Amino acid sequence: MSDAPALLWLRRDLRLADHPALIAAINEGPVIPVYILDDDTPDKYHMGGASRWWLHHSLDSLDADLREKGSRLILRRGKCVDVLAELAKETGATQVHCIRHFEPWWRKAEEAVAETLDLVCRDGNYLAPPGSITTGSGGQYKIYTPFWRALKQHMPPPAPIHKPTKIPSPKKWPKSDKLADWTLLPTKPDWSTGFSNDWTPGEDAAHDRLNAFKKQAKYYDDTRNFPSQEGSSRLSPHLHFGELSAAQVWHAVANVGGSVDVFLSEIGWRDYAQNVILQYPEYGSKNAREKYDAMPWRSGKDADADLKAWQKGRTGYPIVDAGMRQLWKTGWMHNRVRMITASFLIKHLLIDWREGERWFWDCLVDGDYGSNSVNWQWTAGTGIDSNMFVRIMAPLTQSPKFDAGAYIREWVPELADVKGDAIHDPEEAGCRPKEYPAKIIGHREARERALQAVKQVR
Repeated sequence: MSDAPALLWLRRDLRLADHPALIAAINEGPVIPVYILDDDTPDKYHMGGASRWWLHHSLDSLDADLREKGSRLILRRGKCVDVLAELAKETGATQVHCIRHFEPWWRKAEEAVAETLDLVCRDGNYLAPPGSITTGSGGQYKIYTPFWRALKQHMPPPAPIHKPTKIPSPKKWPKSDKLADWTLLPTKPDWSTGFSNDWTPGEDAAHDRLNAFKKQAKYYDDTRNFPSQEGSSRLSPHLHFGELSAAQVWHAVANVGGSVDVFLSEIGWRDYAQNVILQYPEYGSKNAREKYDAMPWRSGKDADADLKAWQKGRTGYPIVDAGMRQLWKTGWMHNRVRMITASFLIKHLLIDWREGERWFWDCLVDGDYGSNSVNWQWTAGTGIDSNMFVRIMAPLTQSPKFDAGAYIREWVPELADVKGDAIHDPEEAGCRPKEYPAKIIGHREARERALQAVKQVR
């Protein structure tokens, strides 16, 4: 064990339990945990507004947890490669430990850090290391179903590592920024007032959420598609920020029975998304199926107005508007409604999927590059594994099918007094309140326009 401290480079792994990089650093000697707010390295994929709200509270929680173990969190702002080099020089650190990340900008950053410092990377954020699940010929899977089938052969993941009882400290701590000075929280205006009603960031809160979900996980397939019910695990932001590991979730719920395997397949989809961006680093901005480069997406004033109506939840389609308003108010949206709203933007409004991907990136507390880009390309039909473009979701059918009435009344207050099934299409029922907009386009008209547009791709 060395007297020289080791740097623990934290990113989306803001926890103490099941943290192999932390354990490796402790085994080397004193540890300096550091989080670097780096908006330069990700460039256009710097963290969105909703994620920054979560980050503030998660870092605050992590610092408190570290202090209980005799440590603390060092905050620095700047380009991570430069900041880590500066910290190593200041502290005499001889090694940097981290959990490996797979977003293209982090992969490049890890390579750059390793050129000047002794970087020790560990896997620990996914069920299996991305890239490790290969075909019989040694290639990478592109289609989810065979990937999931192969991944299951490697399950369960290794048992989670317990929290360390103590984290050795350096003789002298380097200076740290103050979290408040980063202004991660919105103020003028403060659009996050509803976030704290739905979310408590941090490792302890993540385990509370996991324990609550464990009681209902066996019923997952029966309830997950109904936005008016509490069928979702709501673990996605905790997983995204690494307050929980995928292995912890797996071991907590895998044996509860019922339809939990459906939930586990969703955790597998998260692994699949990382394998996709490992193969296609530009998946967030480039069609995987190049023929869709010829798609005649709408642009101009009318398209811009429709995009804004979609963003604000003012399309005249109640389930779409409920989802978009839930997203704005809470930083999250029910998964079934995510599919409906995404399909509506792409196919009803004929607006480029990348516009939706960017809006979700900024508005989601669980905004994950892999999952977000893979999900949008799946809906658009442009992905390597995706829904066919000609399969156009009918929101006015989806809404009653999944009993979304209470959900709509909660998030679209103008419709709170609409009775019965009229809630799904008050315009057609003849009871649309004046303050609620008419449909910006009819379903049949939108469908025909989309089908005509996709012919240019063929």
